[in-house]
Amino acid sequence: MALRLRAVHRAASDLRRGTPVLIREGEATLLVAAAETVSAAGLREIAAGGRAPALLLLAPVRAAAVLQRPVPQCASGAAQPAAVALRLPPALLDPAALRSLADPTAERLLPAEPERVPAPPLAPAAIALAKLARLLPALVAAPAQEDADTRLDLLSVPAKAVLDYPISAAATLARVAEARVPLEDAPEARIVAFRAADGGIEHLAILVGRPEDAIARGQVPLARIHSECFTGDLLGSLRCDCGPQLRGAIRRMAEDPAGGVLLYLAQEGRGIGLVNKLRAYRLQDAGLDTLDANHALGFGSDERNFWAAAEMLRAVGIGRVRLLTNNPDKVAGLAACGIEVDRREAHQFAANGVNDAYLETKARRFGHLLA
Repeated sequence: MALRLRAVHRAASDLRRGTPVLIREGEATLLVAAAETVSAAGLREIAAGGRAPALLLLAPVRAAAVLQRPVPQCASGAAQPAAVALRLPPALLDPAALRSLADPTAERLLPAEPERVPAPPLAPAAIALAKLARLLPALVAAPAQEDADTRLDLLSVPAKAVLDYPISAAATLARVAEARVPLEDAPEARIVAFRAADGGIEHLAILVGRPEDAIARGQVPLARIHSECFTGDLLGSLRCDCGPQLRGAIRRMAEDPAGGVLLYLAQEGRGIGLVNKLRAYRLQDAGLDTLDANHALGFGSDERNFWAAAEMLRAVGIGRVRLLTNNPDKVAGLAACGIEVDRREAHQFAANGVNDAYLETKARRFGHLLA
């Protein structure tokens, strides 16, 4: 498993560098590059290694924004497409034009109408790989020639390894470091760092008090799943309520007889990454709300998962929690991953005059319990 995880991690890194990669399944192989990072040299590699003209693969929500019309829905009962494929005129097959199509903050009108064509079978894995790389889900792609990997010296990765990556990586999380770190609001705190077998980004567990001992005494400790927020947690951004939620959770755990554990997950911006969160802020400043901004970028309403959180809780000896959250999806998600949620503990903070619309959107469109 470790080898497959490392292959996915390397493939995501290649996409970030603008290097094409190969995604394979059975006899099929797809040559792909990220639209926002691909260079002229990368486009030449796709042309040299492809068996057909390159297509642009987009997440359906992004395709609707590019085409400026809804993407037709599937027939009743059929699964929605994971990707939409467009055949672009030659004028748009250059790095600058592709970046404009991928990034709505730099979007321009199409000089010609792209033709929608059937997406290749491996398109879902290509979109998933771009998201794992924290890139916009927009890729240049072409079916690959048989010898494209050796002739062009490109990395090849199994499609199933890409699609299974979130669960597979979480299953290999291991404790790699631990230290006592007294905090301003919780003098008795420890930080435990976890890393998956591919050597990717670390997740952190902040243990306040001795929550693992509370379990042995029959008490149920508090827990919070907190996605990292550079702007809110570190800089004190007023656009969100992440900073107050982080510090408020630690205070409550310090005051609670059973203590608690805060799982600080590397899932910035509901899993879209810091760069894309900043792009979403640009779109919000232009009039979109949080949900519509994410969709315009090509992302779902929430790209996070809770497998890592569940594995970390099990690793520190906690299988039952009182969950500090206003998000019902976190309760359901953690329970689905095998952690018993004794009950939900409300965890909300007053609007500050800047984040009022953001909080209203969380309640109205994301279903957060803020009343």
